Amino acid sequence: MITVTSVQLEAWLAVLLWPFLRIAALLVSEPLLGHRAIPLRARLAFALVLAWLLAPVLPSPPPVGLASAQGLLIAVQQILIGLSLGFAMRLVLAAVEMAGAIAGLSMGLGFALFYDPQNSAQVPVLGQFMGLLAILVFFAINGHLMVIAALVESFRILPISAVPLAAGGFQALAMAGGQLFVVGVMLSLPVLAALLIVNVAMGVMSRAAPQLNLFAVGFPLTLMAGFAVLLLALPHFGPHFVRLYEDGLNMSMSFLAALAGKR
Repeated sequence: MITVTSVQLEAWLAVLLWPFLRIAALLVSEPLLGHRAIPLRARLAFALVLAWLLAPVLPSPPPVGLASAQGLLIAVQQILIGLSLGFAMRLVLAAVEMAGAIAGLSMGLGFALFYDPQNSAQVPVLGQFMGLLAILVFFAINGHLMVIAALVESFRILPISAVPLAAGGFQALAMAGGQLFVVGVMLSLPVLAALLIVNVAMGVMSRAAPQLNLFAVGFPLTLMAGFAVLLLALPHFGPHFVRLYEDGLNMSMSFLAALAGKR
């Protein structure tokens, strides 16, 4: 007769539970694979299947009871690691949406808002358009496979253990968040530069012809110039989006190394 002790049962559950917590936290916080259009139950089911597939190739977890203090600490650590990985990828999409928002505000589309269910807030239409374009590029380059590969690599860099996480990792993630504004402005520079030229030209025209109604002429002109520059710049956004995703994944790996106390 085969008997299973409680210690063996906890060891079997730990092999599946702790990777599941990290994967589920990633899928909940990651803006692409974990989009709100995908039901939460479907994301959790996918996380469970992925944890079941990855469990045989992952390092063996420490022999710690699930209900013990160390077991709860490990569970919290896995959730924090997954949330941090998802937040790192969210920064990439937020930078693209910020670029679209800045360009839209410069074009005079600040009043055109669209409800974003991902962030539960009103966002500029152009920012939402840039975000959807970035999502299409993400799946076109098999970015979902890159994220899963980075997730598997995270178990090698930061295996499941009760060792406390280094505080330098969270500091590195906060510093990376500061690059969000830099990337957003850099992506919107073509539109900003063109609109600056248009505004200077309208300023000269208003001085040369004071009777010119800038409110009637300026808004359509800036709108047309902005859309024209955006149309010309769209084919060149793809390589920049690819580089942003690669930088985001590299940032995730360096963040994990910092959490593990490595430099």
